[in-house]
Amino acid sequence: MQTRISRRAVLAGAAAASAGLATPPVLAQQKEPVRIGVLSDMSGTYSALTGPGSVLGAQLAVEDFAKSHPSIKVELLSADLRLKPDVALSIAGDWFDSKGVDVVTDVPLSSAAIAIGEMAKAKDKLALFTGAASSILTGERCGPNHLHWAYDTWGIPHAIVEPTVKEGWDTWFFITADYAFGHQLAKDSASFVVAAGGKVLGEARHPFPDTTDFSAFLLQAKASGAKVIGLANGGTDSINCIKQAAEFGLTGSGHKVVGVGLLMNNIVGMGLEAAQGVLLAEPYYWNLNDGTRAFGRRFAARSNGNAMPNSAQAGQYSAVSHYLKAVAAMGPDQAKASGRAAIEKMRAIPVEDAIFGKSTIREDGRVTHNIYLFEAKRPSESKDPWDVLTLKATVPGDSAFRPLKSGGCPIVRT
Repeated sequence: MQTRISRRAVLAGAAAASAGLATPPVLAQQKEPVRIGVLSDMSGTYSALTGPGSVLGAQLAVEDFAKSHPSIKVELLSADLRLKPDVALSIAGDWFDSKGVDVVTDVPLSSAAIAIGEMAKAKDKLALFTGAASSILTGERCGPNHLHWAYDTWGIPHAIVEPTVKEGWDTWFFITADYAFGHQLAKDSASFVVAAGGKVLGEARHPFPDTTDFSAFLLQAKASGAKVIGLANGGTDSINCIKQAAEFGLTGSGHKVVGVGLLMNNIVGMGLEAAQGVLLAEPYYWNLNDGTRAFGRRFAARSNGNAMPNSAQAGQYSAVSHYLKAVAAMGPDQAKASGRAAIEKMRAIPVEDAIFGKSTIREDGRVTHNIYLFEAKRPSESKDPWDVLTLKATVPGDSAFRPLKSGGCPIVRT
């Protein structure tokens, strides 16, 4: 199902603020609206992590842009990819070819993101991946027409694994979602275990999506003798794994569960009773500083159930905002004419916001910024339903992601 959010709806909150602003004469003859398509999971495993929250992140960015650039017409579309690569490709192709969409964002399915990155390259459009996680998107499948925002399968385990191994949790067993994201997450995570002096004792891959009973996989992990159960999955899969691990008595009995694919919403979804002590890493948490708190509360006030954003949803705001800065700088018609040129303009403009602070857009398409290691709080430590994480460590942006020369990106100059 596809949804078009009209300019009137998107800009309603900005109308009063923009009423008295002058129209830049160079932009007066804009031919077509700039169109942004949010391709997300609206109903499946990752819907709470992306979905309507990702649409809202993009919408807030468009509204803020309209306050300072009321003459530039922007339209926002959204659709449910239903966690099926063929569906995602069909929607993206229709958007690019028939709907005048200039940029596709989010795409929380790495296999679909890889293909859409190639499609954007062939059509000289633009893709901003905030929900997809596979580090291959800035490795061997990098390209000149897509950027990878927020997190990836290298940066997140890099923040988690080494300190965990050094604390003595040095034998691991991975429970892995059996598709591109899970495979890459387990592979990247295992490399950090070994590099830190630990051992990987095994891996069990579960069908994706639609697995709900993880008992067999958890029993395999227990039988391996590993101290750490590493979850190379996400969304409701991670929630179910952690809840069932607690039911089987695996947490608190010499085992540690490490969610290398977890986001903050997962902790809220499973509750602190089951999640306490679980490690995760994100580049954004609403309660980090005044800027993140202000954005988080604004987002929550507009979301169903007053949900705080995670780094994927906040990343939508960051990515779309920066893209629109490039649109204003080069002119909307020029931005629409070439996604590759829009990316070059995005690189030329300093990247800084309340979401991630200062960021850098690298040659391989990776957007770098700090990543933070968190531990889920005990129930007694939490002051409200979204106060769920304790900051343990910060990995600075210049070392948080895979080194530029190590990814195998063919467009990186040697």
